[in-house]
Amino acid sequence: MANLIFWVFILLFNFPSFTKVAAIAIDDSFLYCLENNTNPQDHISNLVYYQTNASYTPILRDYMRNARFNTSTTPKPHIIITPKQITHVQATVLCTKKLGYQLKIRSGGHDFEGISYISDIPFFLLDMFNLRSIQVEINNESQSAWVQAGATLGELYYAISLKSKLHGFPAGVGGHISGGGYGNMLRKYGLSVDNVVDAQIVDVNGKLMNREQMGEDLFWAIRGGGGASFGVVISYKIKLVPVPEIVTVFRVEKTLEQNATDMVYEWQLVAPKTDPEVFMRMVLQPVMSNVRASIMGLYLGNADSVVSLLGNEFPQLGLKMENCIQLSWIQSGLWWASLDTNDISAMLDRKLDTSAKMGKRKSDYVQTPIPKKGLKLIWKKMIELGKTELVFNPYGGRMSEIGETDAPFPHRAGNLFKIQYSVNWKEEGKEAENNYLSQIRKLHSFMSPYVSNNPRSAYLSYRDLDIGVMSMSGGKHSYEEATVYGIKYFKANFDRLVKVKTQVDPNNFFKNEQSIPTYTSADAAAYPRCFSLLLQLVAAVGALAA
Repeated sequence: MANLIFWVFILLFNFPSFTKVAAIAIDDSFLYCLENNTNPQDHISNLVYYQTNASYTPILRDYMRNARFNTSTTPKPHIIITPKQITHVQATVLCTKKLGYQLKIRSGGHDFEGISYISDIPFFLLDMFNLRSIQVEINNESQSAWVQAGATLGELYYAISLKSKLHGFPAGVGGHISGGGYGNMLRKYGLSVDNVVDAQIVDVNGKLMNREQMGEDLFWAIRGGGGASFGVVISYKIKLVPVPEIVTVFRVEKTLEQNATDMVYEWQLVAPKTDPEVFMRMVLQPVMSNVRASIMGLYLGNADSVVSLLGNEFPQLGLKMENCIQLSWIQSGLWWASLDTNDISAMLDRKLDTSAKMGKRKSDYVQTPIPKKGLKLIWKKMIELGKTELVFNPYGGRMSEIGETDAPFPHRAGNLFKIQYSVNWKEEGKEAENNYLSQIRKLHSFMSPYVSNNPRSAYLSYRDLDIGVMSMSGGKHSYEEATVYGIKYFKANFDRLVKVKTQVDPNNFFKNEQSIPTYTSADAAAYPRCFSLLLQLVAAVGALAA
């Protein structure tokens, strides 16, 4: 013990050496803990990547879907853990908590703000990409699938297609489900979370629980309330939905000179009200001194029917047979993903696009059609700013039939459509980043008169730190801070989420910049951050010496 105190004293006056030795102590302590909480213990070290490992950087970058956070200055995890079985997850939770580190949880890495894999305070990264099994069951008793959190949507669609050409799923797996999860059948079948019937989660005590064991309150919370606030979601059991043998996809584009304004205005009246078998996404893009409006659609039926239907309801679209493609539902997934192939195995490709761009997203909800005068002002602003696009996704249909409290996702009846603000860029450097961030923020501000208010609602899966954050350093994790963004994402469901969080994770172990808080979390750390870290390091060295 005297030798231990001597070395701690020496290291305090030799900070670089102190930092290096302390890091080694944390690494060794974590691995020792992991091995002693996992059965079997062999090959555990192959799942753990330290910053000194050659594979550390490739593993970290593999699922960074936003190049904005793939920089040398981006905060990095002290350790990356890549579990291959559930006991690895359970041990990771217990050992991370024991060492006093924050735990970030990444499944697909599509978090637009990167908060599933970056943090300003010391953290470990639990990367779920190895837990990707999919078990599809289609028989007289059940049409469902168990899907682990690390699986991609393409892998799910592919697995379903191997068992049936007449079943599908209204999109979203992994982290997507935890925020709500939507796809191009939401007007017919609702969100992903509306079709989840069971789940597995590892809680703050390392316990694995299914729906019956976790109870209905926690099961409700992880279907749209952000799963990483409550534990580590291992898998969801989803209900598959029927799809016809043939579906139709179509695309129509118009510029301002081709009466795009009339088409966009009428889209607001038709897209949320038409047959639920029809989904029409609209993308608005500034092009030079013009605006291009593109409508991409899916119809759960043949082309003749949708051309006739929209010819009557939406003549401004001008849909013709030559705009349509008839194909199977699984092949329509290739079309939506812009994959130029008929081979559905292309859906299994996990490789990140080497030309991945930096980007930013924001969101809004619209409850009253934007008048033509307003649209013309929006065109002018978009052209002035130069690059920010708007994506309109229609609601209505099944979305208007499901109650606001059925799941944490509250944006149901009364919403005509959701807006995604999107800007991407390739130029590197802070000046370029600030320029494009300024563009999207200005357009978002300009849209204020046309979108929801009190609150100005937002969609959790379009993560946006501009609308509020919870402090991650200094020991302050307050309900008051979280309310700022919580009400925008969840409306009246926010307080119920806080109650569930307080019950299942009272010490707020599972937290991030926009997580659900506890009612008591404002009384966080009693010590300043630096002293708290020092205590952790000394404790780790002591554990090794013991």
